[in-house]
Amino acid sequence: MLIHPWDAVDDWHALVPAHDFGQLITVGQVDGWPVIVPTHFVVEGDEVLLHLARPNPVWRALEADDRVVMGLIGDYVYVDASMNAEPGTDPDLGVPTSYYTALQLRGRATVVDDPAEKAAILARQLAHLEPDGSTRVTPGIDVESDRRQLPGIRGVRIWIDDVRAKQKYGGNKPVEQRLDIAESLARRNQAGDQAARARLLEGTQRPEAGVEE
Repeated sequence: MLIHPWDAVDDWHALVPAHDFGQLITVGQVDGWPVIVPTHFVVEGDEVLLHLARPNPVWRALEADDRVVMGLIGDYVYVDASMNAEPGTDPDLGVPTSYYTALQLRGRATVVDDPAEKAAILARQLAHLEPDGSTRVTPGIDVESDRRQLPGIRGVRIWIDDVRAKQKYGGNKPVEQRLDIAESLARRNQAGDQAARARLLEGTQRPEAGVEE
C-alpha cells in the first residue's frame, strides 16, 4: 500500500473502534490460493482476537504458514472530477480520486483450541460488539449452551508485527480546496459522503485573515 507523508497515520489504534470488520488474509495457501476471510475482530494492545468456524479452510492455510494480514477499508468515497478540479480550472477536466481509510495489521497467527481460552476470546468480542445491557457479554464453559457450541469454533490470536495505516483525504491540497471539497460532499450527500467529509475536516481549519498557512 502506497502511503504518502500527508496520508500517514500516527495513532493507528484510534482507527480501530469505528472499524472492527475486515478481511483476514493468509500467506499460506489452499489449492494454490491465499484464503481471505471476512470477519469481525477486536484489538487489544498489539494483539488481534477473533474466532471462526471449525470447517473454515483458513486452518489449512495457517498450518502451511502462520503469517497473516488483517485488512480493512473504512470511510471511503469517490471524489468526482468536478469536485477534485484544481481551483480556476475547467471542472470537467478535473482528475477524480478516492478518499478512504485503510489499515493493514500484519503478524503471525496462533490457533486457540482450549475451551476456556476460546470462551475468553468470545467474551472480549461480545463485550465490544453487543449493545449496552446485553446478557450475552459473558459466555463461558459453565454455560451449557455455550459449552455445546465451543467445539464448533476455533480462536485466533494475532500478534501484530507491523502496521500499515493510511487516511487519504486530500492532505496534500490547500486548506481552501479541501473545504470546497467538503462542501461538495455535503451537497451531494450520498452513501459514505458524510463520514468521508468528517475525516476530511479533521485538522482542516480555514486560515484566519492576514495569517499565512
